Amino acid sequence: MNGNRRHTIVKSFTHKFNTMKDLEIVLENKPGKLALLGEILGNHAISLEGGGVFNNGDFAVAHFLVEAADKAQEVLAEAGIDVVNINDVIIQKLRQDVPGQLGMFCRRMADNDVNILVQYSDHSNQLIIVTDNYEKAKQVSAEWMKEWW
Repeated sequence: MNGNRRHTIVKSFTHKFNTMKDLEIVLENKPGKLALLGEILGNHAISLEGGGVFNNGDFAVAHFLVEAADKAQEVLAEAGIDVVNINDVIIQKLRQDVPGQLGMFCRRMADNDVNILVQYSDHSNQLIIVTDNYEKAKQVSAEWMKEWW
């Protein structure tokens, strides 16, 4: 890979480590609850950059990637929607041309005693993870970038 391109990719990941956060939200599992969440954030110019909602009986657990996590928490709280956690994230680019990258990356985390608590993708097809040890995961991710990019 071109040295300038590699530098740009690594630099962009470093920037994202510092700005993007995962919102963990518990919603009632009823029609319109997700719509309300999206409307509130949209009305406050807060963009959802990735995430998902997962059914768990009467409730659903949502994880969304945002840049303005504190603002999102504030405006959602005003509407009675509780953000239960704001999590640091690892944003990891995987090589789409190499089958098995997800398994290899997750194995690397596991081999370094890092547990992946949440995993989803953003709108740029990057892996988003929340771990039990953010600092260690950040080190593993940086090593991965050096090796693969």
